[in-house]
Amino acid sequence: MSPTSTALLTAALTIAAVMLVTWLISVPLKNASIVDIVWGLGFVAVAWAVRWRVDGNDARQWLLVAMTTAWGLRLGGYLWWRNHGKGEDFRYQAMRRKAPERFWLLSLVRVFGVQGVVMWLVSLPVQLGQVRTTPAVGWLAGAGVVVWAVGLGFEAIGDAQLARFKANPANAGAVMDRGLWRYTRHPNYFGDACVWWGIALVAAETGLGAVGLIGAAVMTVFLRRISGVTLLEKSLVKRRPGYAEYVARTSPFIPRPPR
Repeated sequence: MSPTSTALLTAALTIAAVMLVTWLISVPLKNASIVDIVWGLGFVAVAWAVRWRVDGNDARQWLLVAMTTAWGLRLGGYLWWRNHGKGEDFRYQAMRRKAPERFWLLSLVRVFGVQGVVMWLVSLPVQLGQVRTTPAVGWLAGAGVVVWAVGLGFEAIGDAQLARFKANPANAGAVMDRGLWRYTRHPNYFGDACVWWGIALVAAETGLGAVGLIGAAVMTVFLRRISGVTLLEKSLVKRRPGYAEYVARTSPFIPRPPR
């Protein structure tokens, strides 16, 4: 089997194992939300599994593993801190209400299966960027690290600002429009996208790894148009007074001064 096939298959099997185990845990808990916590950790598992199975440029492999691990552990840890003890997310509750008797099985495909496929696509740069031994790490990888660092900073700072805002009882029911949230309605999603464009740039330096740009594009589309901004804001506009006005003056994704 070629190194490329080995990387792709290793990632697929790793993701399948992670999602299957998480699903098995979610069934007795009646809480599909745990998939959100495991989401970032799944990428970490992929990065390390491919590193273990494939020989490539050591410096680039360790760089990709380190970037993915730092992002995945931060995200998984934050989501665990934010969500533990709060029950199932409203998105999964809505799905469960439509088919309460069959949700345990439907969730395997519609929640864990779909997210597993997306994880495999998004992680393509981590997989393919580890395959080739040449060229050496150069300026394109350096640019990728800068983009990744900006993204991780946006995520971490945005999450911290929102957590501090929500912790203040005086802000109950109010719209968060301060700090980074003044310039984009979703600094965490924008940061997520930047992280993966940064990882994809590091991988692209190998030539073959440029295929991994597909992963960054898939992540951006999902965050901007499918599971991120669009899905979340449908509920926020309905349940948060003043949110429509916030939408009118604030960029949905890429940071810019408010209107």
